[in-house]
Amino acid sequence: MPVKKAHPEAEDPHGDAAAAEAGLGNGTAADDSDLAERESRWNYALVGSNLGVWDHNYRLGRKYYSETWKTMRGMAPDEEAAGDYDAWLQLVHPDDRDFVVHAIDRQNAGDPDYQIFEYRERHRDGRWIWIECRGACVEWDEAGVPTRIVGTDTDITARKEAEETLSRLSRRLDLALEISRIGVFEADIEQDMVEWDDRLMAIYGLQGISRQNAGEVWARSLHPDDRDRVLGLVDRSVASGSDFQQEYRIIRGDGTERVIRSRAAYFVDGVGKRKVIGANWDVTEEVKLRDELRRAKDLAEARNGELEAAKESIEHLALHDYLTGLPNRRYLDKMLEKRAAECRAKGQALAILHIDLDRFKQINDTLGHRAGDAMLKHAAGVLRNCVRAADFVARIGGDEFVILCAVDAASKKVVGLAERVIRELRKPVRYEGHDCRFGASIGIAVDSGPELDGKQMLLDADIALYRAKGLGRNRFEFFSASDRLDIVSAKQLADEILIGLERNEFVPFYQLQFDARTLDVTGIETLARWQHPVHGLLAPDRFLDIAEDLDVVSTIDALILERALADRKAWIKDGLPVPKISVNVSARRLADPDLGKKLRALKIEPGTVCFELLESISLDDCDETMTANLKKLRKLGIDIQIDDFGTGHASIVSLLRLSPGTLKIDRELIRMLPQSAEQRKLVGSIIDIGRSLDILVIAEGVETADHIRILEELDCDMLQGYALARPMPAMQIPSFIRSGSWRHGQTAARASQPQFGRALGGRTAK
Repeated sequence: MPVKKAHPEAEDPHGDAAAAEAGLGNGTAADDSDLAERESRWNYALVGSNLGVWDHNYRLGRKYYSETWKTMRGMAPDEEAAGDYDAWLQLVHPDDRDFVVHAIDRQNAGDPDYQIFEYRERHRDGRWIWIECRGACVEWDEAGVPTRIVGTDTDITARKEAEETLSRLSRRLDLALEISRIGVFEADIEQDMVEWDDRLMAIYGLQGISRQNAGEVWARSLHPDDRDRVLGLVDRSVASGSDFQQEYRIIRGDGTERVIRSRAAYFVDGVGKRKVIGANWDVTEEVKLRDELRRAKDLAEARNGELEAAKESIEHLALHDYLTGLPNRRYLDKMLEKRAAECRAKGQALAILHIDLDRFKQINDTLGHRAGDAMLKHAAGVLRNCVRAADFVARIGGDEFVILCAVDAASKKVVGLAERVIRELRKPVRYEGHDCRFGASIGIAVDSGPELDGKQMLLDADIALYRAKGLGRNRFEFFSASDRLDIVSAKQLADEILIGLERNEFVPFYQLQFDARTLDVTGIETLARWQHPVHGLLAPDRFLDIAEDLDVVSTIDALILERALADRKAWIKDGLPVPKISVNVSARRLADPDLGKKLRALKIEPGTVCFELLESISLDDCDETMTANLKKLRKLGIDIQIDDFGTGHASIVSLLRLSPGTLKIDRELIRMLPQSAEQRKLVGSIIDIGRSLDILVIAEGVETADHIRILEELDCDMLQGYALARPMPAMQIPSFIRSGSWRHGQTAARASQPQFGRALGGRTAK
């Protein structure tokens, strides 16, 4: 209620409110004593009831609020309450404010409908509390206008929270019953009355019947065949005061037959009345399913013999390869642990041979999958004939097989078995007039002792197989611990490569290229380096193979190209003559169908970039995508350069078809030039081929002054190698070019050599 200035507390025997409530005025000393006693009794009653008393005496212009009234709002008992009505009104919850204003007006007007009302008010600690306000007019003036209103406030927050909790639980229960479609009833045994809820009425299909009277028609709803049984059970349960549950059929109000499941509990309420509360739900569909399952079970039992045979057939199919009839991978997994346990118990060694057919794909590709299937059946037969009866052979997928055999720890039978398998599988197989030839690579793992682990051995055999295939195929290799270390090391390196890409650790290094006659800078080759956080700067030979397995070489190529373009732009801006940069491109990047779009996005200046292609991937093996991308490169003004020329298998025809701008002679052909006349003739022939096709020639691996001199005599166009410049980071390029240090040593070397001419004349670099 609105506050003004506080008057003495209700506990004060001289307070106007207490005196008024006692109905006493002035009197004798005895009267005063009696009054004080009654005031004290009244005060204790108020304090004990947690009622906050308020008294608005408009005639005297005074407002009184008890300690309890203040305490429930978080005020100190001796705190003086403010009397501003508008200020107090701001403490009322915004949603209740209009109602409170109206209720107070009606209460002041003596409206009995508003003697009690509830609202929310802000507590001193910031929370909302619920107040139940009771008030009534006790004095009026001559005109009948209320001059004094007295009342109490009660903190009903806990009650409201309990009501909300109860309401929430009730809603949840109702929702749960609704979702589960359960109907509830309550029966008063003494009154012989049953009350149903709406859901139960719907289950029984009853309409136009009072929920209190629905129980009267329940017995009539029971199916005639179930009625006596159900009614008898109900009577016995009521008589004994026990719970019951049952399942029975009913005839609904619409004439349909349904199956009901009922559960009920007997109890005695607070006034001693015997009652039963229960629930019904429709289980017709469940019963139908149960009956169908029972019929299916009966049918299954009747056909048990047939099903057992079918089961055996299914199990065989589940554990065997459909093509070869050999056990499959699932069967292998079961047998692996069994054989390992047997070897541990008997002190034997377990040998696992992992076999992969060599050149099998070529048979599939050339003669078709029917031929491949025939070869797999043949291989399965060979393996069966090569092993002992106690050994286990499985086809685990594709052209891979596994043999398990128990042997003595020092036995050499495993070697003999592997040799026999390879020898037999190498024999030609006749198929539809063709001699099909294939072989086998085998990885072998052998282990014994109490720590023998079959699953780990299978992994070890796979590692050994990988090694056998890498060493040339058609052979067998035993697993060793170093093989596992190599695999772990490769896995770690693969993870580090992926992290390095995320951290931008791959950087370009540059090696300058020079005119063979003038030693002017003609270009720069961009080389990928990995700035490893632990091992320092790594060349491609340390990471390229793993990067290819991860299929990230194209990503590295793209990153290096972007960095190289940015570095060249900076050099040109700095006034350095860098006509062209060349970058390596992998076969996978060249086969990227989106390569043209990615390169156009870089806005490469035509004639400033050259893509270096390894001879082995760039000439004879170009597919349609590669060929299309090579055309796109030329349209973008990107030159093509053949790297490591002379070590691959390219033909002159394919060289003509590709029409590169530059050939780079491999360093192995350059290395022996000073000592070998044959090498000089060979290199000279390559240079002549380039001249005849109007293709520039770069010699890499130029490491001595003799190399420079001989290559100039052979009329080579450009030089690249340690004799002139080593690979260096971008920051060192400007100072190196400006210093011209590569010229000093070569000038002295040339002065000491006799003059020589060029029979075929010189050419300028394109």
